[in-house]
Amino acid sequence: MGDDIPAYTSGQELPGPLVGTDWTARRLGRPGLVVLDASVGAHRGGERRIPGARAFDIDGPLSDHSGPLPHTMPGAGRFTEELRSLGVNDGDTVVVYDAAGVYSSARAWWMLRAMGVDRVAVLDGGLPAWADAGLPLESARPSPAAPPGDFTARPRPGMFVGAEEVAAALADPAAAVLDARSRDRFTGTAAEPRPGLRSGHMPGAVNLPFGELQRAGRMRPADELRAVFAALAGERERLVVSCGSGVTACVLALGAELAGYRGQSVYDGSWSEWGLPSQRPVVTGAGGAPPAP
Repeated sequence: MGDDIPAYTSGQELPGPLVGTDWTARRLGRPGLVVLDASVGAHRGGERRIPGARAFDIDGPLSDHSGPLPHTMPGAGRFTEELRSLGVNDGDTVVVYDAAGVYSSARAWWMLRAMGVDRVAVLDGGLPAWADAGLPLESARPSPAAPPGDFTARPRPGMFVGAEEVAAALADPAAAVLDARSRDRFTGTAAEPRPGLRSGHMPGAVNLPFGELQRAGRMRPADELRAVFAALAGERERLVVSCGSGVTACVLALGAELAGYRGQSVYDGSWSEWGLPSQRPVVTGAGGAPPAP
């Protein structure tokens, strides 16, 4: 499939965009491995974390709060500052996790990829899988700051896109726009949780609730993911993914990567932008797959 984003290689010491608890536990504490806790909102990990994990705060400084939309990508300068404050160096291997399984960690993974980090993977099953494996945990109380890193962001265009690019993809028979929200939100039978947004979906978008890519909080095997994406996207290599605020769309981006897709894009504003009162079209009902090319 497309190859706009560099693939993982053995030289990067990662088996791919997803790693297990055993892989991570064997390397925990080694120089050059950074573990980041990307939990958000009600899904934060409470009082415990993986030993040495540093907070990748998507609700806080690792989102752009200068505009009205939640969880949008900060600029390269701000991202560089925040990653350096977390002690991340160019060349580090980064593992991201969250307290819900695979949820906001996929957003952190995509953000890091978009800012030029290749050696980054999501911990499959997140903190619950780590705890279930009987692996050590430590208090999540603030810990001493890490020594400043030397990370420098190197943005990759096209990994995050805006409303105009999404509108173009909806009109492109070679592209598929996938929406990770729940079916009742997609069809418009449930009100949006954020006030002021219209209910429904973009005309031509296809619903793929992010949870359908998982089993018991872990990502499904690659062959199953390939079947899911093939059923919805057919032969289309260009995927644009969306959700409520750009977080769970990244679970679709991760699933597509595991399924062999490359070059997919995340709609950063997602429904928090498209669903605002505007001239952007919104429809209700089940919708369907995009027409065959």
